[in-house]
Amino acid sequence: MLSRIAESLFWIGRYVERADDTARLLDVHVQILLEDPWAEEDLACRSLLSVMDRPAPPGDVEIGRAQVLDTLAYDRFSPSSIAGSLVSARENARRAREIISTELWECLNTTWNQLPSHMRPARPHDYFTWVRERAAIVAGIMDSATSRDDTYTFMMLGRSIERADMTARLLATRALAGSAGPGWTTLLRSCGAHEAFLRTYRGGASDERAAGFLLLDRLFPRSIVFALNQAEASLAALEPVVDRATVDDARRHIGHVRTSLEYRPLAEVLADLPHEMERVQRACSAASDAIRGRYFPSVAETNWVGEAL
Repeated sequence: MLSRIAESLFWIGRYVERADDTARLLDVHVQILLEDPWAEEDLACRSLLSVMDRPAPPGDVEIGRAQVLDTLAYDRFSPSSIAGSLVSARENARRAREIISTELWECLNTTWNQLPSHMRPARPHDYFTWVRERAAIVAGIMDSATSRDDTYTFMMLGRSIERADMTARLLATRALAGSAGPGWTTLLRSCGAHEAFLRTYRGGASDERAAGFLLLDRLFPRSIVFALNQAEASLAALEPVVDRATVDDARRHIGHVRTSLEYRPLAEVLADLPHEMERVQRACSAASDAIRGRYFPSVAETNWVGEAL
């Protein structure tokens, strides 16, 4: 497979997942700000921009949800916003048109065509719901109509790294926003994890177990450990270990942060949750750089790829 095609497939997986997870994150925060009259809107918006690595205005300028939505939801030129991610996913699909299925191309192209009519609705929740539905269709086509070869593996690798990164950002907002941030039940619902969590723990639900479920559960697809395991499996499928004494850089970054989460006491991880989630984000970024250097070598910079912590 040509490296430019592999890179496009990797970023299709990342950008679609980024749009989905950013929609979930914003849906939670906007809903809280609408329902809670005592929520500190400026603090919540600043913490959200900080978690998403977007610059915030000076401290003497108040920020509201309108500015956050403009920055993280509707900006078509930023690859870290929802609209920008969908545009970038479609552009990468166009570049890999000869490899991906017609169904997947039509789905991404239709999403791109429908995007202007769904932006800036009366209720932001309607926009977020539409984004999540389109991302679910893409995921369904990837799972049901793509051969389990390198095409599928590169898309899954991108999706898994992005999912681990975005789940870490979602959990970081819980600690940084304080009383203005979402509760654990709200975070579980935003990930579609609430019912799975209740079935797992039945009557023994607690905040600590909810945090552990999103961090460490080995069976739930949106937990950080599950996503990191899936990324490791994708890397192993692309290049099985031949030299028993070494491992490639991407797998080392992912494996190190995964074992650090998985084999430490949960209370120790939760005691400094923002720092731990920042470590996950940095490991995902380092793994992405290592993957780019290993599989997508190019002298010219590819301007359709945007990478930011």
